[in-house]
Amino acid sequence: MTKVAMIVGGGSGIGADAARALNEDGFDVAVMSSSGKGKAVGEGLGGLGFTGSVLNPNDLKAFVDATMNRFGRIDAVINNTGHGPKGDILEITDEDWHLGMDYYLLNVIRMARLVTPIMLDQGIGSIVNISTFAAFEPDPDFPTSAVFRAGLAGFTKLFADQNAQDRVRMNNILPGFINSLPEKQDRVDRIPMERYADVRELSEAIVFLASERSSYITGQNLRVDGGLTRSV
Repeated sequence: MTKVAMIVGGGSGIGADAARALNEDGFDVAVMSSSGKGKAVGEGLGGLGFTGSVLNPNDLKAFVDATMNRFGRIDAVINNTGHGPKGDILEITDEDWHLGMDYYLLNVIRMARLVTPIMLDQGIGSIVNISTFAAFEPDPDFPTSAVFRAGLAGFTKLFADQNAQDRVRMNNILPGFINSLPEKQDRVDRIPMERYADVRELSEAIVFLASERSSYITGQNLRVDGGLTRSV
C-alpha cells in the first residue's frame, strides 16, 4: 500500500520541497497552490496537482475530494501558507486581522474537519502544520502570524489529545529563516548557527512527522530554527 500525502501551499519554497521529499520517501503526493505552480509540482511528481486558495473552504473540500478520487486514502496532510497581513499591531485593520486568522488558523481547522473522518476510518493519519518561530517569541515583523499561530498551538494540542487513541496525530513545525527567502544580515546575526536553513532541512523534519517514524509524537511544536529562539 502506497501512502498518500496532501500538501496545501506547495507551489514553491517549503511546500514544494516537502512534496518532493515526501515523494522520495515513498508517498504519492497531491499538491495545491493558488498560483498554479502546485499543480505543476504535483503532476511533475506523478501525482495530483490542484489549483485553489487556502482561504476558500470550497477549494479545500474540492482538493480533498480530488485526492480521495485519485488515491482512495489520505495518510498525511501538510498545511503550509505564505505570509498574511503585516504592520504595526495597532494599525492593522479588523479586516486584516480576520484575514490573518484565515491564513494561519482557520485553514488548519477547516482541513482538519475534512480529513479527520477519513483518517479515523483508516485508523491512521498525520497532520503537520508549518507554523513559525514567532508563535512563542512574537516578532513585530510577523504580527498576525505570531498571534494566530500561538492559537494554532492550542488547537493542535486539543486535536492531538482528542484523536491520539485513534492513531491520528497533529504536530507543528516552527521554522526560523529559510534560504528560499532573501537573506538579511540582521536576521543572520540573530541565529546561533549563523545561517539561514536550507529548505531541505525543513523538509526532512516534515517527512519525519508525516511518517510513522514519529508514531509516538503528537501535539508538539518542533523548532527547526538554528537556535534562533531563546526559551527552553
